[in-house]
Amino acid sequence: MDLNQLEAFAAVMTIGSVTGAGRSLGRSQPAVSKTIGELEAELGYALFDRNGPRVTPTAKAFLLYEEVERSLVGLRSIRERAAEIGREEAQPVHMVATPALASTIAPAALQLVAQRGVPGLPEHIQLRSASAEQVVHAVLHRTVSLGLTSLPVAHRGLQLHWIGEAPCVAVMRADHALAGEDRISRQALHGQRVITMSNRYRLRQRIETALGAEQPLEVAIDTNTSLNAIMAAHAGLGVALVEPITARGMPIEGLIVRPLAVEIPFYFGVVTPFGKPVTATTEALIDAVESAARSLLHGFVKRDAADHDELL
Repeated sequence: MDLNQLEAFAAVMTIGSVTGAGRSLGRSQPAVSKTIGELEAELGYALFDRNGPRVTPTAKAFLLYEEVERSLVGLRSIRERAAEIGREEAQPVHMVATPALASTIAPAALQLVAQRGVPGLPEHIQLRSASAEQVVHAVLHRTVSLGLTSLPVAHRGLQLHWIGEAPCVAVMRADHALAGEDRISRQALHGQRVITMSNRYRLRQRIETALGAEQPLEVAIDTNTSLNAIMAAHAGLGVALVEPITARGMPIEGLIVRPLAVEIPFYFGVVTPFGKPVTATTEALIDAVESAARSLLHGFVKRDAADHDELL
């Protein structure tokens, strides 16, 4: 299995046709077909079902693709770093964060670092968004300098620097029946169409525990990101119960944000690979994340990493 085979496979998976993949890679269609065939022969199973110029990935291809794409990203990073070393440039900053943190606190922290004139700040900064599980994977495999993710993060191989806490909120249209309430109570939410997160091992579990004590909430829509939930509320589909970072950090016209009468804490952590020395730039970025969180989040509290198990 070589790099040419992996690149051809990834291109066909992304584009959906061998001809298009060849055009993207600067190779002929027969050359790409041959490379894919060699890869399948080496693996011992088919990656695509062929139907003329179009191909349909098999179930095994989807399973393989995630690992291949992650490896290709790592190889591209090695190439870029090798070139930077030749130019004697500072090591780049590679950050990965959950979508809520990547779109709000992370950019604000990067802006603060630039404004503070941190010495040795590289020109190249990579910021990616990923699910919490993918953030953990990237930090564990040391492909990033810094990760920002929701809790829990009790994995071995992670250095948790500190925990941020802020109360969850309700988001709704300005013309919603509950818009006039100063705080949204458990009782007020019963009978309402609720929009919230789908992952029961993170925020969803705390929301249900706090608000569904007497009877379960009617969850009309569940989704994998707070922004999806907020935009569903914007469409008039219900009340979004979400973490405060997206709600406060990305205000949207026509929506209002209200605190909950029952406090439901949202926890996020700042993590680096365990045992890997933290550079001065990364340390400055960790401090800037705290400053950005304090600025953006009402009721932000910084907690010690040792509090992780007790909090959860």
